[in-house]
Amino acid sequence: MRPLATHLAPYRVYGDTASGNCHKVKLALDLLGLPYRWHAVDVLGGETRTPEFLARNPGGKVPVLQIDDHTFLPESNAILCYLADGTPLWPGDRLQRARVLQWLFFEQYSHEPYIAVARFIHVYLHQPEDPRLPNLIARGNVALAETERHLAAQPFFVGDALTIADIALFAYTHKAHEGGFDLAPYPALRAWLARCLAVPGMSEMPGR
Repeated sequence: MRPLATHLAPYRVYGDTASGNCHKVKLALDLLGLPYRWHAVDVLGGETRTPEFLARNPGGKVPVLQIDDHTFLPESNAILCYLADGTPLWPGDRLQRARVLQWLFFEQYSHEPYIAVARFIHVYLHQPEDPRLPNLIARGNVALAETERHLAAQPFFVGDALTIADIALFAYTHKAHEGGFDLAPYPALRAWLARCLAVPGMSEMPGR
């Protein structure tokens, strides 16, 4: 997919390649063929708390997209909306755009807080006995079941083609097993993951 307008200079992305929220941004840039430079940030090493990083994002979180010398945009789904504007990843129809936003909000409120956090505890903290995990697994499975029901009736989250709603939900879903989730009970979800990966420019998130 190519954007309707080309960015004249490479974007800069400050992030962690093993973070799903950061991987979303990489996927959008790759799908759109936009040039960018990746600047690795060691989250556990405290690099998001340095004065230099906080000048880019006072919230102290990755990812951050640098648009020009003075403009920085944090929050992964906000970055997706910015990059996708005017492209096939962001539908032109008013209701379809609202549906995309519906799933972006779902991802951040009902999906990421459980699936991503469970993965963080396993992959980053190496604490498989953490007492929070049973609740995270239970709540995450509620989210996975909702996406299973939706994808049983259509190939992608909004319409018949991949959008930023799919990018947002793909990032942590395809690595959910690393957080202790079993995707075997979700055949429609697994088929959707395969369809996403068949789109040129889509890729799996590297391990940590």
